[in-house]
Amino acid sequence: MTNGMDMLPPTCCPTGGSGDLVPLLVVVGVLFLAHAAFQWIRKGKGALEMKNMKNVVIVAIVLVAVAAVFTIKNNRSKTPEPEQPATAEVSAPAPTSAEASSPAVLPRLIDLGADKCIPCKMMAPILEDLKTAYAEQLQVDFIDVWKNPDAGDQYGIRVIPTQIFFDAQGKELFRHEGFYAKEDILAKWKELGVALAAPAPQTP
Repeated sequence: MTNGMDMLPPTCCPTGGSGDLVPLLVVVGVLFLAHAAFQWIRKGKGALEMKNMKNVVIVAIVLVAVAAVFTIKNNRSKTPEPEQPATAEVSAPAPTSAEASSPAVLPRLIDLGADKCIPCKMMAPILEDLKTAYAEQLQVDFIDVWKNPDAGDQYGIRVIPTQIFFDAQGKELFRHEGFYAKEDILAKWKELGVALAAPAPQTP
């Protein structure tokens, strides 16, 4: 079982202590010796000598008292202050790979049509093929203007299907009305200065 002193942290000390009593004990001892000296001098010496000896003893007592007070103050001024606990620096967490890298901005092909339009149905497999084969080079989107009539007004289309070509900054480069074959679409991208690398051949 531990007492209260054992629970103190190693960098702390209890206030006060027996060290402050030493000068006081010295003064008490000197006074006791002085009293004994007075008694001895009174018996064996004359009154004049006793008076001179008394003055010497008083001066000695004053000097001892001053030294004791100085020692007490000096000891208290040298008492070490408790160390402040160091504060740990918390660094901000490093960004994950998903946060550090933003998705690449790609050229975009938008096909505006309808799922019940015959030429639009013919465009569907071509758009799907382009989206799969050039997934990392080209963004391909289909918008059904019969289900989203506001999109037709937004892009200012007259007939469906209509294909609109945009560069990576979102600027319109070209638009085509009607059915558009895959080979023609790739040739148009090349003509517009967008070099699409041939997709890797699929293994059977």
